[in-house]
Amino acid sequence: MDNVTIIGIDLAKRVFHAHGARADGGVAFRKRLTRAQLLPFLSAQPSCIVAMEACASAHDWGRAIGGLGHDVRLIPPTSDLRQAICKAPKERHGRCGGYR
Repeated sequence: MDNVTIIGIDLAKRVFHAHGARADGGVAFRKRLTRAQLLPFLSAQPSCIVAMEACASAHDWGRAIGGLGHDVRLIPPTSDLRQAICKAPKERHGRCGGYR
């Protein structure tokens, strides 16, 4: 996994998903990690860009991951992202906060 250039992390409460990509865009790995596994896993990776959606916990995780030598990028949430997530009408007033 020495050729990983960017790692995308989907933050959640208990389980995170990490997706590693090579410079050519190919998939290097896809991992399901718990909170306890995330920092040890990232410390074993070579320094690269780590991207995640900006949310309340992303700033704390970003500082911890940056301390491991990675370049952390927080991506601002947009309404386009929410529209892609919330396609089902039944979710309109649920977890999507009224976006449609």
